[in-house]
Amino acid sequence: MSIKQDLQNTNNRIDACQRKLNAARARGDQEMITKFTDDLAKLTKRASSMKHKQQYDLNKERKTLLDMPFQREITKEEQADLGKLKKSVRGLVVVHPMTKLGKELRLDVMTGFAPKKF
Repeated sequence: MSIKQDLQNTNNRIDACQRKLNAARARGDQEMITKFTDDLAKLTKRASSMKHKQQYDLNKERKTLLDMPFQREITKEEQADLGKLKKSVRGLVVVHPMTKLGKELRLDVMTGFAPKKF
């Protein structure tokens, strides 16, 4: 299971625990309140850990792209036939500005990163 899907499942479980905790508080059931409070703390810690791992992986990928010696904007003609461009340039990585990685790099246009000039 991917980190993204696992994080989504954890957030869903946090929401469910929060609703059950609120219901237990309304009933005044102290045993259930402590159970759901503990569960909520564990799930929140796990979600925080997964978010940190996601951010770490994103930063790692960002650094590898920035370390590549050549980068330039991808023209509209090249964007039209991206498969041909990727086949002709070995190791080319294309980043769109609307993706998480593109936002992290603060890109304005579709940009290609490669180990040699293309």
